[in-house]
Amino acid sequence: MSVPVLNRRLELEEPTRVPDGAGGFTLVWQSLGALWAEVTAGTGVERAGEFVTLASVPYRIVVRAAPVGDDRRPRPEQRFREGERLFRILAVAEADRGQHYLTCFAREEVVA
Repeated sequence: MSVPVLNRRLELEEPTRVPDGAGGFTLVWQSLGALWAEVTAGTGVERAGEFVTLASVPYRIVVRAAPVGDDRRPRPEQRFREGERLFRILAVAEADRGQHYLTCFAREEVVA
């Protein structure tokens, strides 16, 4: 693996349940901090729904590694934010033998 170019600043966010006052809850996304990343797009797919078209693009997002259990280590239930763009994390794996980087397999979905 060549050394990744970490040139995009992404916010790592995780979902938090907040009581709504009526016995239920609301899902709120809480920022865990910024990570520098290399973002590579895959091949996109477009699916037609009943009322909307959903375009879905897979991404490989490489970030510096962090120990398991550290808040800076991405997990599948989290997401990255870059401005208005959202990348849902599907899986995370070590990107190199030295465990210096992590590859996050993510998906950006856009409703058109």
